[in-house]
Amino acid sequence: MLIANIDSYAPIVVVALIALTMAAGMLTLAHVLGPKARHGSVKDAPYESGMPPIGSTHRRLNVRFYIVAVLFLLFDVEVIFLWPWAKVFHAAAANGVTIPLENGGVADKGFLLIGMGIFFSLLVFGLLYEWKKGAFRWE
Repeated sequence: MLIANIDSYAPIVVVALIALTMAAGMLTLAHVLGPKARHGSVKDAPYESGMPPIGSTHRRLNVRFYIVAVLFLLFDVEVIFLWPWAKVFHAAAANGVTIPLENGGVADKGFLLIGMGIFFSLLVFGLLYEWKKGAFRWE
């Protein structure tokens, strides 16, 4: 039984080795064949969108930028969970397919709808909480 499980992972290991070999080969070729770096006062000067930078590059940004970025990632990842659920729910609703659970029961379309309802209500609750706290106000 253990050998059968190891054999099932062989294609994944082969693909990973091919990917690592290709990445290492490309980096090596770029280092060997690529142009050599030239240094100088003009070459080493900072460059921002065609304009020389003005002021300190280590200034602090408002924390709201970080909050919005984290909220975007949070809600974006949670919305990604809707896609596989929609595929399973469509199969359960259209064909009457049931999904076996670990405890011996089955998940039909009603179970899936209630589960996603709870998940989505938590998502909406989080959004309303952040809205009430003022995370989206740009004053």
